[in-house]
Amino acid sequence: MTASGGTAGSIDLDRLAPDADRVASTIATLAAGFTESAEPGWTRRVFSDAYRASRGWTLALMRDAGLEAHLDPAGNVVGVLPGRNRSAPPLMTGSHTDTVHGGGRFDGIVGVVGAVEVARRLLESGQQLERDLVVVDFLGEEANPFGVSCVGSRSIAGLLDAEHLGRRDDEGRRLGDVMTTFGLDPGAALAQGWSPGSLHGYVELHVEQGPVLETAGTSIGVVTAIAGIERLFARFTGRADHAGTMPMDQRRDALAAAAAAVVAVEREGCGAPVHGVSTVGRFESSPGALNVVPDEARVWAEIRSTEAAWLTGARRRVVDAIGAEAERRGVTTVVDWLNDQDPVRADPLVQDLIGSSADSLGLRWQAVPSGAGHDAAHLAHLGPMGMIFIPSVGGRSHCPEELSQTDHVAEGVHVLAATLVAMDARSGAVTSA
Repeated sequence: MTASGGTAGSIDLDRLAPDADRVASTIATLAAGFTESAEPGWTRRVFSDAYRASRGWTLALMRDAGLEAHLDPAGNVVGVLPGRNRSAPPLMTGSHTDTVHGGGRFDGIVGVVGAVEVARRLLESGQQLERDLVVVDFLGEEANPFGVSCVGSRSIAGLLDAEHLGRRDDEGRRLGDVMTTFGLDPGAALAQGWSPGSLHGYVELHVEQGPVLETAGTSIGVVTAIAGIERLFARFTGRADHAGTMPMDQRRDALAAAAAAVVAVEREGCGAPVHGVSTVGRFESSPGALNVVPDEARVWAEIRSTEAAWLTGARRRVVDAIGAEAERRGVTTVVDWLNDQDPVRADPLVQDLIGSSADSLGLRWQAVPSGAGHDAAHLAHLGPMGMIFIPSVGGRSHCPEELSQTDHVAEGVHVLAATLVAMDARSGAVTSA
């Protein structure tokens, strides 16, 4: 990679600088036009009417930018910018445009809009990559009631399976049936997986969703690894009794046992080495009367880390702690674990290319792990993978206050362009493995 103002191969990087106002306007248009409700924040959950409408908008955005775009059987919006050698393994970039309930305007969206902007700038500047550039808005990256995140990227990576499609939500609906109702083809989604090694490389632009870059005053984060996620569901069954007459030492209080489980989950995250966190995101109990000892309680939680060994140990310690406390209180418990994804390391050479690309544009960067899950974790099964982070104001994300400044977004898009050019210029495999 050459110094700022130079070229990489036959590509002039200065001419790929994004139109920052256009990028900001596109992000604002998506936010304003497609949300499920007038509640604070932006809600565009997978399989909602707002999300369905936004898929058509994204498809039109890609086509307007000059991409050959279509919807695949899993509902991914896929755009292709042809390269000079269409038989060469392609590059891929993208992210997602679904949100959590009451979420923000930037999580995932920056990666999709930024990827489209890179393709648009290549065409507007009259420059062409050697290989095809595939831009994807992956379907359903966020967690959903079926317990299957990253539905679209799993499909492309060949990691979506029949067990996923058979999972049911709280209303008893199967994921596969809901996909069919949404106009997708679950069978074809299972069968369309690309072959391992079929990508020359994948790189994803994303907001950090944490405070590290902003605190350090750094423009670009080079992701070293994506955390693995283990999700827990625990059900506690005790005995309902009169709250005024049953002595404390004779109670079988399901809620008290569940509360102890909450503390056990939190304790694991607080004691984690390097990068590890734990969260209880949902808690329910019944019958919900002030004068009745609760006979049932349910806890939903997750633990995350980039270290697989710690995740394995944390699972065991949490189960042991929950079981011991429930037994002490005379409460029975059932604990189920659901592996959302294993920790995934970013390719070392792709990390180097992102860092050198930031250097070439005069931008400060630092290496950071990702505590959030991403589509990139699944695309690593197809080829060398890397991620670019940009700062999040206050480290806020998954909330209405989520914000990344326009200049930081533009810098991230420019680094994405420079990284894709550097990856494209390398013959053979990008990976250093």
